[in-house]
Amino acid sequence: MTHINSTPRHGVAIPARAGIGLRSAHIAEVLATRPAIGWFEVHSENYFGKGGAPLRQLERVRADYPISLHGVGLSLGSVDPLNTRHLQQLRELAARIEPGLISEHLCWSSFGGVYLNDLLPLPYTEATLQHVTERVLRTQDVLGRQILIENPSSYLQFDFSDYGEAQFLNELARRSGCAILLDVNNVYVSCVNHGWDAQVYLRELEAAPIAEIHLAGHSVNRVDGQAILIDTHDAPVCEAVWALYSSACRLFGPKPSLIEWDANLPPLPTLLAEACRVDAVRECEYEQAA
Repeated sequence: MTHINSTPRHGVAIPARAGIGLRSAHIAEVLATRPAIGWFEVHSENYFGKGGAPLRQLERVRADYPISLHGVGLSLGSVDPLNTRHLQQLRELAARIEPGLISEHLCWSSFGGVYLNDLLPLPYTEATLQHVTERVLRTQDVLGRQILIENPSSYLQFDFSDYGEAQFLNELARRSGCAILLDVNNVYVSCVNHGWDAQVYLRELEAAPIAEIHLAGHSVNRVDGQAILIDTHDAPVCEAVWALYSSACRLFGPKPSLIEWDANLPPLPTLLAEACRVDAVRECEYEQAA
């Protein structure tokens, strides 16, 4: 493995309170109003350029708030070689922004150098676990820091697996030293689609590796009379996902928790109101546990 020569700068820690995804439509308003929000998350690939207005704006936001980098293109589950240029760009962005957290997805999205516009599922086999573990270790080695891996939303199951999804994530964290980004909307979507029990899924996760939680909205598609949930990030968080978030707070304690909203983007105050509910739920569950 290649070891970096400089000590990485990890930035300001992400607080155990609500954050929102920072989208270009809201940046000017964020800079003008400085809303009372704990932190922001951005998609890493949107800021891989060497300069320009978007990166300058992000640096201005970073001066006032902790930032998390959330990647969608590293394709850790692919059999293609790891994209070294992508990793170098991520490393350079992290050195410039000094994020509190860096995360990626448990998925694959490329084959033969061709990138697909989706985050595709993996079979949960021992061979897959060894492959993804090696790639997470190499990624952390290049970045000089721990990354978080997010559980996927899925719409099909493979015929054979050695692990359930929660057990696979537990073992990946144990072998690679990565942390887990628990997306409770993804848990709900996958469990409804496959007939799994979402509460059992949460209880099967080990608490120690979980370092961040995501909440989002989803859509319902109907195929041959069957409802399929799709993780679209284009609507408010539904009540069933709020209930799962309450359960996660009871099981795992206070964690940085993000409202994701990427399509049909609402006004900034709507996102801030969703974030206020995140804080209220988390504080209520924490007080009851205490």
